[in-house]
Amino acid sequence: MTAARRGNRESEVDGVERVICVVGPTASGKTKMGVALAKRFGGEVVSVDSMQIYRGMTIGTAAPTAQETEGVPHHMIGVADPQESWSAARFTAAADACIQDILRRGKRPVLVGGTGLYLDALVRGTDFAAGAQGGAKRRELQQRLAQEGASTLLEELRGIDPACAARLHLRDEKRIVRALEVYYETGETITEHDRRSRETPPRYDAAYIGLSFRERQDLRERIDRRVDDMVAQGLLQEVKTLLRQGLPRDATALQAIGYKQFLAVAERRATVEEAIEEVKLRSRQYAKRQLTWLRRNEDIHWILWEKSPDFSAGLQNATDFLLSAGVC
Repeated sequence: MTAARRGNRESEVDGVERVICVVGPTASGKTKMGVALAKRFGGEVVSVDSMQIYRGMTIGTAAPTAQETEGVPHHMIGVADPQESWSAARFTAAADACIQDILRRGKRPVLVGGTGLYLDALVRGTDFAAGAQGGAKRRELQQRLAQEGASTLLEELRGIDPACAARLHLRDEKRIVRALEVYYETGETITEHDRRSRETPPRYDAAYIGLSFRERQDLRERIDRRVDDMVAQGLLQEVKTLLRQGLPRDATALQAIGYKQFLAVAERRATVEEAIEEVKLRSRQYAKRQLTWLRRNEDIHWILWEKSPDFSAGLQNATDFLLSAGVC
């Protein structure tokens, strides 16, 4: 195991509460490290995973079992019906309420997960523009999109927010609709809204622990083993159970990696072997995207595993860093 420090954390902003963030690609050991740090620093874990929020989806999302949590309270796991579609705004509001409750009780929030957008929004305290959770105006614009096409809406956006329109292409349909929605609901362009958000001080003072592997091949192999374990634990049966419970096949939850591929098996559109290979491929691609997102953050203290995780040494490394950062 080796460690890599990136950048120097700025001094704590007066009055800003501190949180610990454990980040990294899928299968890097975030759950176990999060539990260990919560136990060491008197904390509770807040899952920052866009799919672990759904009930009945424990195998495919690698949600921690009761044994794996080791008695540490975990929040934002299994809190939503799989038929629901949660936006970043809705997730952030619910997770922030958990963080505030933990802080009120004198505990340390430990944010653990790989959904980078959600984590950034939580730490920054992103002020989501009106309509971020969907509404009548969005449905109206989506109907217009279907009837008039993206080119008409993009041209409309050029007259409202030329800077935003210049960054978009016709294929960026969701972003075009979102930009128009923000303007029509608030009277403010999304360009101006994003500028104000960037200038707002962060809501939390975060200390980041990043986990990954020094060699890419070691991460790939660990991902492949995790997929094999999920299949052995009953991923296909989990998908079939969700279908029997009436979950629509086009539900957001069934588009997640693992569920989408084994839905095809349940519907006899693919073999188990084909699904396994597809899940492994998609998981490796997802891990690459996660790392790309995380590498933008120079405040992350990286712990790079050699071949396999050494959690004892990793915990000591993380503890030393957090103590030096003033987290106690």
